[in-house]
Amino acid sequence: MPIIAVDAMGGDHGIPVMLAGAALARHRHDDFRFLLVGDQPRIEKALDKHPNLRSASDILHAEKTISGEERPSQAVRQSKGTSMGMAIQAVKNGDAQAALSAGNTGALMAIAKLALRTIPGIDRPALAALLPTLQDNDVIMLDLGANTECNTRNLVQFAVMGAAYSRILYDYEAPKVRILNIGTEDMKGTDDLREAAQILSDNASLPMRFEGFTEADKICRGEIDVIVSDGFTGNIALKSVEGAARFVTDILKRSFASSLRSKFGFLISRPATELLRHHLDPNNHNGAVFLGLNGVVVKSHGSADEKGVANAAAVAARLVANDLTQRITDDLETTGTSAAATNDVTNDAANDSSKSSPSAGANG
Repeated sequence: MPIIAVDAMGGDHGIPVMLAGAALARHRHDDFRFLLVGDQPRIEKALDKHPNLRSASDILHAEKTISGEERPSQAVRQSKGTSMGMAIQAVKNGDAQAALSAGNTGALMAIAKLALRTIPGIDRPALAALLPTLQDNDVIMLDLGANTECNTRNLVQFAVMGAAYSRILYDYEAPKVRILNIGTEDMKGTDDLREAAQILSDNASLPMRFEGFTEADKICRGEIDVIVSDGFTGNIALKSVEGAARFVTDILKRSFASSLRSKFGFLISRPATELLRHHLDPNNHNGAVFLGLNGVVVKSHGSADEKGVANAAAVAARLVANDLTQRITDDLETTGTSAAATNDVTNDAANDSSKSSPSAGANG
């Protein structure tokens, strides 16, 4: 099993929760090993509460941290000697096979991209996360904020990467993939969205079932395995889903506390409300992944508890064990979407579109 480099200083709670999460992951998977990166004296003290983690961990001392307010460009310049930067560097050096951080998302992406670079054939990494659905499996959605502006080529690459991730998580042969849009009709959306959909529809060799467009109200229905979006739209959609989940749970709490009869009703319905709370708890879906890098980097939610951190660690281990990077590389090479082939097919599609429509391809 892989060694996971943990940015022990990141997140809202830092060392106590990050180490408690790693300890829980170790309890669930006794072959996990960790490289704990951060202030060594504080880590040593915290390990007194987790003897099972101490026996499976090494410590890499880091004197500095990257705050949540630092701009990505500033974080990159100051990354040397920080817990986040050293955790990613450990992956680059081969001292760890995956990095896990709950710190500044923009900084993590910028540092990881500079240190690890992208897989040949991938222009930009994408942030992919799991969202709960009405079905048994979560839906994978990307990009969720790493790239605010995306062209046709980026969206096609996101679809390939998301499908590879889905095949690892759920062992699907051909995951169902759709692009997030303002409507399901072929003529809806921007030029880039329509061109990406055309390329994915025309390429039958891709290991996915591309089903066109979907609207935001279908994200959590469980009818789709992978949803592709640009980072700007995807991040807004994600925050909307999270906000709606909190709204529902807060309304239920307020309703059950409104009267004695309501409190009695809560006691009767508690098994159902507990199931709802469990399903909507973001800690149960924690562990966003930067797809497209030459290495595995997993982003935990900053406010995650120890259960969330443990789940994120399990995601990192599974992606390494199933060689996500090689899986994406193979898909790019064998399906005509390698570096050169993707460029050719995207340009050909854009040229064909521009012949039939004066405005098509303007944003590509």
